[in-house]
Amino acid sequence: MFIASKLLSFLTQPLAWAALLMLLALVWLRRRPKGARRALLGALALGLLLGWLPLVDALLRPLENRYPASAEVAAGQLNAFVGVVVLGGALDSSYVSRAHGQVALNGAAERMTAPVALLRQQPHLRLIFTGGEGELWPQGVSEATLAEQFFTSMGVAAHRVEYEDKSRTTYENAVFSAALPKVDKTQRWLLLTSAWHMPRSLAAFRAAGWNVSPYPVDYRTGDSTPWTEYSLARGALRWQLLLHEVAGWLAYVVAGRA
Repeated sequence: MFIASKLLSFLTQPLAWAALLMLLALVWLRRRPKGARRALLGALALGLLLGWLPLVDALLRPLENRYPASAEVAAGQLNAFVGVVVLGGALDSSYVSRAHGQVALNGAAERMTAPVALLRQQPHLRLIFTGGEGELWPQGVSEATLAEQFFTSMGVAAHRVEYEDKSRTTYENAVFSAALPKVDKTQRWLLLTSAWHMPRSLAAFRAAGWNVSPYPVDYRTGDSTPWTEYSLARGALRWQLLLHEVAGWLAYVVAGRA
């Protein structure tokens, strides 16, 4: 499943599709000039379309808004919850941290910063961070190890946090976290992850028997997007997020993991 998820990550990158179309155009250039022109025009059209943010945002917005925080979560009434499960995915590759001696966060940084504020506001909450080594070629350092360094630097007391460092997929996050000592998944827990990742995460955790309520962070869309917004870099990333999550959710449904 892990290898399949890595393959899925490549196949859901639209810029890779554009590159393949350009490669096809080169292959066809002499023998099929018409086909080569069409492939090249397709790559150009795809590249231009990827950067128009209103389109991808219109598709990503329902995914992000599918599971908003409940009324009690939004109001900060969290006494009924025993803790928060934080999913990995916000930490940059371990070789970056190793080179500079500091933990590097990526674009999903709210997955790490939001729990710090939450624990300060709610002294009774425990925190479970779940994330192993997600690299296709292992570097020797898990996300949990980097997360421990980050939370310690933020002043989070060590006795309030438990780390799960073996999981490599969202489903493994759910299964391996439940196996941690003194963790009762039938108690009420908050599930903290990116809003666009919440539908698949919530389905996987509930399928694994967790009693979780959504705590979405790291939103990429607003109520609307100005029609003039254009960015090839941001657009390509949002399309990848959208396609990866939809494909991943379908795969989990077929496998009985959602």
